[in-house]
Amino acid sequence: MQTAATALKPATPRKPEPAKPLRMTLDAITSGRRKRPMRVLLYGTEGIGKSTWASGAPAPVYLGTEDGTAQLDVARFPEPQTWGEALQAVDTLTTQEHVYKTLVVDTLDWLEPLAWDDVCGKAGVDNIESLGYGKGYVAALDRWRDLLARLDVLRDKRGMHVILLAHSWIKTFRNPEADDFDRYELKLHAKSAGLVKEWCDAVLFAAYETLVAEKDKRVRGVDTGARIAHTERRAAWDAKNRYGLPAQLPLDWSAFVEAVEVGAPASATALAARITEALEKAPADLAAKVRVAVDAAKQDAGQLARILDKLTAKLNIQQQ
Repeated sequence: MQTAATALKPATPRKPEPAKPLRMTLDAITSGRRKRPMRVLLYGTEGIGKSTWASGAPAPVYLGTEDGTAQLDVARFPEPQTWGEALQAVDTLTTQEHVYKTLVVDTLDWLEPLAWDDVCGKAGVDNIESLGYGKGYVAALDRWRDLLARLDVLRDKRGMHVILLAHSWIKTFRNPEADDFDRYELKLHAKSAGLVKEWCDAVLFAAYETLVAEKDKRVRGVDTGARIAHTERRAAWDAKNRYGLPAQLPLDWSAFVEAVEVGAPASATALAARITEALEKAPADLAAKVRVAVDAAKQDAGQLARILDKLTAKLNIQQQ
């Protein structure tokens, strides 16, 4: 039974916790570029070669559907049926020993419905819209944050690159300064798309090179056949990079890595050397045409990059 004396007894003072050493000191400051595993998002139209582009990365393993990689000789997880299984694949790569150096998520717009299903299952509803205006999509953001956090742990613990692939769709941009216009956007809900793009070090938009030509007083788009990775934002698409890349690159993993390494476009000399190497596999008539084009390019790195991309595409078609 508590008495007045015990009630007034002062509490035993707690021992102060030992002071933690300061981390934010002048001695802790570092400088210079830090080479870390890359976080890259490549999106574009269906069939342009996103999965093939990612297959050039070091020792890739794919997480997603098998449709995009059926013709590629690559390692892949079983197709996840739930959001939890997708997270489990990331955790497996983080906690177990393996030989893989790159995780390729193929594609984000395939993965998004699994996040929505997870939200609906925990809320006990059949449709994400049933949660009220925008609430379901806000809840889905927590799933994406969780995934991105796990991918960061994967990068830090295993030193793995992360490549996210996605499709594009055309959406109308509500322009506050002038008329609205259509543009290519990442095929995700806007809130999720913004979060993912912010997380990535590079967001690349893949498209076929199109030139504008006038014929019979009508302007027409002419497709050159070259596949381009755009690295900077334009009115027609979203893109960004933290690597100091040129505005566009050939859709080729080697060209991308080379540009990242030097923070500039691949040199004309290096591109010419790669063209010469590729010509060893080309038929004589194609090789002759390419050599004429190379001479006409006169060491223009941009022109040589497009020549290399077209040559690579034609050789790939011949080998199929």
